[in-house]
Amino acid sequence: MAQGTSRDLTPVIDLTLDRGTGPFRTRHPVWSDLRPPCNNACPAGENIQAWLALAQAGAYRKAWETLVADNPLPATHGRVCYHPCETACNRGEMDAAVSIHAVERFLGDRATAQAWDYPPAEPRSGKRVLVVGAGPSGLSAAYHLTRLGHQVEIHEAGPVAGGMLQFGIPAYRLPRAELAAEIARIERFGVKIVFNHPVTDVKAEQIQGKFDAVFVAIGAHIAHHAEIPANDAARILDAVSLLGDVGAGGTPALGRRVVIYGGGNTAMDAARTARRLGAEETVIIYRRDRAHMPAHGFEADEALEEGVQIRWLTSIKEVVGPSLTVERMELDDKGRPHPTGEFDTLEADSVILALGQQTDSGFLRNIPDIEAKPDGTVVVDRQMMTGHPGLFAGGDMVPSERTVTIATGHGKLAARNIDAWLRGQAYVPPDKAPVVTFDMLHLPVFSDVDPATQPRIAAEDRLSGFAEILTGLTEPAARHEAQRCLSCGVCFECDNCFAACPQQAIVKLGPGNGYRLNEDRCTGCATCFDQCPCHAIQMVVAPQQRIA
Repeated sequence: MAQGTSRDLTPVIDLTLDRGTGPFRTRHPVWSDLRPPCNNACPAGENIQAWLALAQAGAYRKAWETLVADNPLPATHGRVCYHPCETACNRGEMDAAVSIHAVERFLGDRATAQAWDYPPAEPRSGKRVLVVGAGPSGLSAAYHLTRLGHQVEIHEAGPVAGGMLQFGIPAYRLPRAELAAEIARIERFGVKIVFNHPVTDVKAEQIQGKFDAVFVAIGAHIAHHAEIPANDAARILDAVSLLGDVGAGGTPALGRRVVIYGGGNTAMDAARTARRLGAEETVIIYRRDRAHMPAHGFEADEALEEGVQIRWLTSIKEVVGPSLTVERMELDDKGRPHPTGEFDTLEADSVILALGQQTDSGFLRNIPDIEAKPDGTVVVDRQMMTGHPGLFAGGDMVPSERTVTIATGHGKLAARNIDAWLRGQAYVPPDKAPVVTFDMLHLPVFSDVDPATQPRIAAEDRLSGFAEILTGLTEPAARHEAQRCLSCGVCFECDNCFAACPQQAIVKLGPGNGYRLNEDRCTGCATCFDQCPCHAIQMVVAPQQRIA
């Protein structure tokens, strides 16, 4: 932030009014960092603009350290996050959004290749915290609690850490070596993970381990099942079990013809996995149309590229032997599917149900004051704490959209609340500055489209195994992509204001120190405001002052 900045931006002058650049100044410029839309959209709360600025300068380790202050798994998230930051990116209004996820992956992979470790943690507090579950939310909470000086132990039911990162996301999207390297870094940081240790009595675990607080973050591993009449049916299994089996190294035999029932991202992953397991005909059946599918569009596109067929507006009514009776559906004006009474028959060796998952929170039922919902999630307050003091929950355990990055953000937020609770305080999130939208920027008319692209394995070469289908950016490409950032709302010392000021009222303070206003020279003409490309200057009401 430039020197002399302020978060108090009120009252702000309406610049559609007469600027009145006469002898009396009615407003003056103030440099103040506003909120970039990418930062605002990130579920993990990353300071994206800050680490992009460091990356474009070639300060990659400092960029990574800035990134991991919020998210300990950048190589992982650079691969699996659905990057809502890019959807919000103002650059998309000009040409193409900055490929934020690709730069994040570059930094994460560079950290692994060069064996970077996290910056030192705060001094030990003497407090111990139990984390139940080593998925993305549990790992995030454990890491952030360790940063804050607490001793953390994760109890994990499975043989390895990662949760759905390990057992739900196929290796062609998230190679296991990269995931393992980032988890190993968390362990080196001081987090202890106890494997093959299912927790059945949280209070007993807490008392036995002398833990001062508990964070519960088990994943949604229980598959929903449809009430489909089945008589001597083809093999029917759920997508969660299939992906978990493959994630553990299994190669289940599905047969030549496979049908997947569902329209979410898990259905797309199951269909693409089936193709890699040797299925020649893989068909997704979904009861609504593409516009209403829960899966992300690029997931469906990649499935289609790999030979997966998708039958929209179709529902399974019955399975008899290898034959499936399916009914065509139609949507009403609210997008809800309704049966038409028109039926078709399909043949399948295996039917995979991908109809959603829920959490098994039964092990919490003996704890008083915890409110559970029918889907297994538990109710938490703004501090991420359940009704039982000292017992916090996040990730798939709480009502929320279920993505890796949201779970990671929950872990960070829970860690800050747990830290405050352990210290007898309450965590109060800092006020958020206003978000800078595209229309607030003052940009040149030209545009450098040329975004960096990640090479992709040809569709016909993907099905021979589970090799990663996307490759990372080279160092020059990553730096170029970071340089496409518009630094919305944050001064990057471009000197436009300094050069444009007709009164020479702006004083440069040197690299990294921003600018200072010479009040005796400023007339409040707002030329600096007009010339600031990123809207880091606000014109605010000033005490009326005679200009000599």
